[in-house]
Amino acid sequence: MHHNRKALLAITRRHFLGGMGFGIGSLALAALTNDNLFAQQPASPMAPKPPHFTPKAKNVIFLFMAGGPSQLDLFDYKPKLNQYDGQVCPPDLIKGERFAFLKSDPKLLGSPHRFSRHGGCGAELSNLLPHLSTVVDDIAIVRSMQTTQFNHAPAQLFMSTGRQIAGNPSLGAWLTYGIGSESNDLPGFVVMLSGQNAPDGGRSCWGSGFLPSVYQGVEFRRSGDPVLFLSNPEGVSRQTRRESLDLLRDINTSNEVDCGDPEISSRIAAYEMAYRMQSSVPELADISKEPQEVHQLYGTTQG
Repeated sequence: MHHNRKALLAITRRHFLGGMGFGIGSLALAALTNDNLFAQQPASPMAPKPPHFTPKAKNVIFLFMAGGPSQLDLFDYKPKLNQYDGQVCPPDLIKGERFAFLKSDPKLLGSPHRFSRHGGCGAELSNLLPHLSTVVDDIAIVRSMQTTQFNHAPAQLFMSTGRQIAGNPSLGAWLTYGIGSESNDLPGFVVMLSGQNAPDGGRSCWGSGFLPSVYQGVEFRRSGDPVLFLSNPEGVSRQTRRESLDLLRDINTSNEVDCGDPEISSRIAAYEMAYRMQSSVPELADISKEPQEVHQLYGTTQG
């Protein structure tokens, strides 16, 4: 055996996950087939799995502010930057470094926002975060993670997958792969976008990479069907759809036995989850029935 192959086999899960560098990621499509088919089908790839440690949280909401204000305007106060605002950057600060779009005499730009200390911890936050400042003692601001990547798309991929190039699983995909989902009718990993377009990193920011596609994020839309192609085509009843899926499942299962491609089971799970989501998602996505205090708590309006 080639020595490189031996080295790869010797990599432990801890080394692998540690090298991946968690940053996120946000929904996977699946739970396998109907309840009455579980005895006939392989175990669902989304079945709940026991975690390594006793969890303290049941759900995770990951807010990735692609295109949001700089940390220098929010919680990373730089007094020196304001001191040299508008002045040419001292050469010794950028000596030997390479920067994109840097002109011959770059000038420094300080933050125009006012910073002040909050809470018992004395964290410095800008006036752009008036609500967050009231709970600053209940949050953790991590300053030990950084990257030298300055272009938008690679930096977003790095934040979401731990790598600067596409093709790697997002944090949400790793989580659903590792611990599964307790829901049989809803995705374990859901993505919601606040703008009209996806981030520069694209759907790779919530993709499954080299993991089976069943672990990728499911995008919930703001208008029309919450999930693309959730509704049956015109003239196709729910019963007809069920019969079609049963036939398709039998064909795919036969092919999986013949070729052993794990992606086939992911596709079966995706079809079955989509069928169940036809009933569960419309109710889930309808927030009009939520009380006003819930809207205020989560902030369902811009501003």
